Amino acid sequence: MFQIENLGKPSIPSPLGLSTVRGDNIFTFVKDGEAFVHDLSKKEYDRSLEGGGPPQFLEKAGPRQQLFFDPAKTTAAIVTCGGLCPGINNVIRGMVMALHYFYGVRRILGVPYGYEGLNPEMGHDLIALTPEKVKDINQFGGTILGSSRGGQDVGVMVDTLVENKVDMLFAIGGDGTLKGANAIGEEIQKRGLNISVVGIPKTIDNDIDIIDKSFGFETSFDIASPILRDAYNEATGAYNGVCIVKLMGRDSGFIAASAALAMPVVNFVLIPEQHFRLQGKGGFLSLLEKRLAQRHHAVIVVAEGAGQHLFNKDAVRTDASGNVQHNDIGLFLKDSIQAHFKDKMPVTIKYIDPSYIVRSAAANSGDSIFCSGLAYMAVHGAMAGKTKFVTGLVNNKYVYLPIAAVTQKRKKIDLESEFWFSVLQSTGQPFVM
Repeated sequence: MFQIENLGKPSIPSPLGLSTVRGDNIFTFVKDGEAFVHDLSKKEYDRSLEGGGPPQFLEKAGPRQQLFFDPAKTTAAIVTCGGLCPGINNVIRGMVMALHYFYGVRRILGVPYGYEGLNPEMGHDLIALTPEKVKDINQFGGTILGSSRGGQDVGVMVDTLVENKVDMLFAIGGDGTLKGANAIGEEIQKRGLNISVVGIPKTIDNDIDIIDKSFGFETSFDIASPILRDAYNEATGAYNGVCIVKLMGRDSGFIAASAALAMPVVNFVLIPEQHFRLQGKGGFLSLLEKRLAQRHHAVIVVAEGAGQHLFNKDAVRTDASGNVQHNDIGLFLKDSIQAHFKDKMPVTIKYIDPSYIVRSAAANSGDSIFCSGLAYMAVHGAMAGKTKFVTGLVNNKYVYLPIAAVTQKRKKIDLESEFWFSVLQSTGQPFVM
């Protein structure tokens, strides 16, 4: 399941000058046989001991002693796709610096506006990326390359890579971007070309499967936390004050849940993973009514994909990336609360949607470190000739994973997990509504 594909046998000595033995106080090259156990549970350990077969291993990321590509003859390309996310520029910078200074790669191309940039008909020219051009971009949010949603003809994109003599393509993006990168890798393989395709998982929602977290996620709830503090101030500033904050989270509620834990002034967290009833005994509105009667204020955090079962949908709408376009649960809750309390008690409702402010922010210190690590590991893997893989943290270790393995399903909050239980303990809301 976790076998990484290689373009061929690496035979070019790495210019990094690292060690090959332990104990000399110099970082050691990573050997291809080095790996980590995926499932660390005792249950899996016992299963293996009892003859259930070997555990699954994840290939350790890092610099290899032998390279597949000759750095002096190598051309790299970088593309960023999908919605904005803190840290994209950090990853771009890290890869350019690693390619240029670690390996001596001099031709690095930026693909403008996502996969559109690989379709000549869209009229976007490739951009030369140099250390001078990217040296300060980590201080800003967004992406200097621009982005877009939706795919392009795979054959056309591969043609563009060939015409520009690209040896390795780094695709920074979420589920749709990674699936597109894998399709590009498949087409390259069909043609018998030696072009490495590497994915760097980017999704502010933290919904890429298997990996511990995606870059930008930590910044997202870091930025959201003071917003929740201010929402609390708004709620407590009025008698029966209610403040609703809608955060990003199309299919997974990690940002909403994490922000509520980081700023424990929240009374209700509503996420896509958990359906809730609006009306009736034990429903959300009755619980809110009880909360206001007792404390006269409430702070509600709702993920954008929560409560979609409450809408009457005639047809499913999708964006250019194939993501389901949800109805606005924030405004729906605001109107529903207003209607519920109209003849019961006076309430003051404030609604805050900081989504685009959060996603366009610059990366915080923790994410900045993480982005550099992801960038460096991606470059090391590509130079060694590995392809159709992503780099990420699993069990807090940098590893390489096949793109196909992380795009089979979206990661969601386990409602029986310690994480979600911590959220419920912090908010005081019941297990079910």
